[in-house]
Amino acid sequence: MIFGRSERGKPPVEPVTLKILVAGGFGVGKTTLVGAVSEIRPLRTEELLTEAGRPVDDVSGVEAKNTTTVAMDFGRITLREDLVLYLFGTPGQERFWFMWDELSEGALGATVLADTRRLEDCFAAIDYFERRSIPFVVGVNCFEGADRYPPEDIRQALDLDDHVPLLMCDARDRESVKEVLVGVVRHAMTRAARQRPAVTT
Repeated sequence: MIFGRSERGKPPVEPVTLKILVAGGFGVGKTTLVGAVSEIRPLRTEELLTEAGRPVDDVSGVEAKNTTTVAMDFGRITLREDLVLYLFGTPGQERFWFMWDELSEGALGATVLADTRRLEDCFAAIDYFERRSIPFVVGVNCFEGADRYPPEDIRQALDLDDHVPLLMCDARDRESVKEVLVGVVRHAMTRAARQRPAVTT
């Protein structure tokens, strides 16, 4: 089916659009994730790292990285004919965190990307979403050459609540990223259903 049209005899489908944030530390793969799954050419706001930023930009563990997101990444993916996700990748460096409040406005939920080589880099994102009661899942980006750990060990290291989903993923792989995004939507919907007041008659 061509998106926006309907099968013969059926009314056009008006898709529900949902906003999902992609957060995490510097160099964890947020821009890669958005680019891997977006059905449109992603909007990127990357700038070259400079000598002036060296005192404040921690590149340990990602020394080969030479660009950084300074505002956001933006992409779109149609999960079903009636469900479209708009993806907003947040800047990972502390000096750009002032953008987060604006980007999180109206978000259904979020994915926090984690790198087992630098787990501490995603603590700020986890804390941000917990404090604002924004549903999130943790996606562990499995980098080549990085040590593999059991999910329960990672959950314990991140001090995650039991209800927060933790998923292993590859930010370069479209199907892997789709699974993470579906996980965000499911988690947010489940939480919303639990919080909905019971109807009394």
